[in-house]
Amino acid sequence: MKNIRLLLAYDGTNYAGWQIQPAQPTIQKCIEDAVKQLTGKHVNVLSAGRTDSGVHALGQVASFQSDFNIEPHKWRPALQSRLPEDIVVLESSEVAKDFHATFSTTSKRYRYVIDNSLVEDPFFRKYVWRIQQPLDVQLMQQAANVLIGKHDFRSFETNWPNKASSVRTVKSLTLQRCCGWDVWSPMAVVSRTQQTDEAGRFIVLEIEADGFLYNMVRTITGTLINVGRGTWAVDEVERILKSQDRRIAGATAAASGLYMVQVNYPEAKLRPPTAGETAE
Repeated sequence: MKNIRLLLAYDGTNYAGWQIQPAQPTIQKCIEDAVKQLTGKHVNVLSAGRTDSGVHALGQVASFQSDFNIEPHKWRPALQSRLPEDIVVLESSEVAKDFHATFSTTSKRYRYVIDNSLVEDPFFRKYVWRIQQPLDVQLMQQAANVLIGKHDFRSFETNWPNKASSVRTVKSLTLQRCCGWDVWSPMAVVSRTQQTDEAGRFIVLEIEADGFLYNMVRTITGTLINVGRGTWAVDEVERILKSQDRRIAGATAAASGLYMVQVNYPEAKLRPPTAGETAE
């Protein structure tokens, strides 16, 4: 048995999220069906995160085990020919036998894209959340700084509790105006872009943490938008964080603007087994 890692990008518009749902199209089902078409066997495909309905990915990671006789790098083209065009396998490789797409992660990075424009562009509609009112990005960043570090984020979690603990460590949280296609590049770190002209129509929230709660990024976004509009003062975000009450945080931002960008793992787990080792 080999442990196979896939790096995926997908447009989540037409899917009910990652996880298999009865009578609904999902990313997981498409991947598992493609593997079965190729190998004749069903496998359980794990993921780094169960993206919700309508959420996109630039760098989702999946893994599964198989004894099918194919070189690890050839899984990519073999599966791609059996997948719909809105799901793309960017890479395939063999990884350590104890690699687990979900539980081996050290951190994840998400991106939320706001189209802060008066006039809607039809080509962006499925991939952003458009806010017509002017937003003050500097105020939003000041408020966002409160959320960096280790905190109980239950105020930003839908239907708490979903996990054993709501404590997470946010390693970075930045907001930036930009106006180019770097927004949709997994290689770009948008917070470092040179495109800071206030005329840039996109506001990009970039967040990395050791883990995320259900709707955490979308709720943080909705909360910071209220600050950007001037509806709430900057220090309101600290009060919301400390309150541990989801009811006083902002609205859950639209799924269409959210992207899973990058998942980080220990280097040792990304290496294939040494000679003689096999996946259990």
